[in-house]
This record gives sequence, structure tokens and C-alpha cells, in this order.
Amino acid sequence: MELIRQTFKEIRWGEYSLLALYISVLSGVVVALQYDPATPLYSISTIDMLVPFGAYFRSLHFYSSQFFFLFCICHVIGIFSQSQNYSRNQWILLIATLPVTLLILFTGYILRGDSTGFSAGMIAESILLDMPYIGQSMNNLLFSISDNGMKRIYVNHIVGFGLLWGWLAWGHVKKYKVSLDRHILLSIGIFLFSLFIAAPFEPDHLGVTHISGPWFFIGLQELLRYLPPMLAGIVFPLTLLVALALLQKNTSGFRCILFFILGWFLFYVLLTGIGLSR
Repeated sequence: MELIRQTFKEIRWGEYSLLALYISVLSGVVVALQYDPATPLYSISTIDMLVPFGAYFRSLHFYSSQFFFLFCICHVIGIFSQSQNYSRNQWILLIATLPVTLLILFTGYILRGDSTGFSAGMIAESILLDMPYIGQSMNNLLFSISDNGMKRIYVNHIVGFGLLWGWLAWGHVKKYKVSLDRHILLSIGIFLFSLFIAAPFEPDHLGVTHISGPWFFIGLQELLRYLPPMLAGIVFPLTLLVALALLQKNTSGFRCILFFILGWFLFYVLLTGIGLSR
């Protein structure tokens, strides 16, 4: 375990994640200029087939965003050994960037407007509406697909969640400086990866009986088969966030919290495997 933490600590995951973020934002601007939230499916089809280099920029935006999230997770693991150097508030803000990053990725999936994106959005909306008292207000704030289509999702994806992530992460991010010459191989790798592997797009197909959501959503989608939406979609993820927020080396009950987190991830991986096998 100590060797793993040391390895994650020595690799510049923070710089890698920021580099992927910069590429994602720049390529996202190109895609956003061609995207119309009123006709999402038609917009993505047009970008892929008619806009010059549109399919490439969409792939670049998609995969750089995925790399950004994965590098963020590795970065959190890497700085875990220094968690005692952060105040409780600083650590909580840092952990809070992870669900916000997931929301940015998730809304990007929804904006595709294809069978996977639209279905995932409707599932998320149903989960929020199942929340007592504040469900309708939360849905109006975050999704509201049934009433407003992709408009609310679009604004949150490019503005709302981005600003929230920046506010949460700024105290930590400002310590890092990224230069392309230091990470030229990683930059080339992301550009080439996006060149040869197209971003997913699944137009509606008649007769489809099962749709798998984004890779990070499949375990939750599977859990929804067995538990009510409130428990599966709200309470279950919140238990992980609370545990992560409490996981500092100077916290009492540290080992119990750590074992809970490891068990949570193993259980989620199992659910994901079951979901993928369907």
C-alpha cells in the first residue's frame, strides 16, 4: 500500500489533469460553437459528418475530459499521504471537486442527445424527483430535461459546473503550473488517441431493450434495479463522499473509514461488471 501511494505521489498527476483540462476546454469551445441544444441529436450528427474536423474535435473533447477525471482520481490518491497538511475545510473542498467533475462529464454525455445520453438524463431526473421536499427544486436547477430539453443541461455543462469546480479547486490548483514542453508526450498521446478512436454516439435504434449508461454510471444503473432511486442514486453515493471527506490521516477511526471506502469501490466494481454483462 505504501509503495502504491509513493508511486502515485511521485507522478505529476496534478499537472497531467490540468493539461487534459486545458485540452478539454479548448476543444469544447470548438464543439460548442457548432452545437445547438434545441436539436442535440441533429447537432452531433452534423458535427460528425459535415463540420470540417468536427468529429475529431468532438473526440478530442470527449477523451481529454475522460483523462482529466482519471488523472484527478490518481492525483487525490497521490496527495492522500499529505492529507494531514490540509485543514478540514480544504480537504472537503478538494474532495467536492470529484462529484462536480462527474457532473461535468455526465452532462456532456446527456448533451449528445443519443439513446444513451437521453436515457441517462431521464434516469438522473427521476432520481432527483424522488428526493423528498427538495427534489423538484434540485431538478429545476440541474437538469429539467422534461420541461426545458437540453437548455439547462447545456448552461450547467459549460458554465455552472465549470465555475463551481473552479471555485472549489482554485486554492489547490493555483499551486500548479503546466507547460506543454514538459508534457509533450502526454499531449501528443491525447491528440493521437482522439484521432484514431471516435467519440461514442448511439442514434436511436428500434427494438432496443437495454441501454448502458456512461462507464461511471453503469454500477449505479445496476443498483437501481434492486433499491429505490433515493437509496441507490442519492444515499449510496453520498456515503462514499462523506467517507472521503473524513479520510484524513489524523482522523480517528481512519482504518475503519479506509476499509469502508475500499469495500464501497469493490462493491461498485462488482455492480459495474454485472451491468456490463447484460
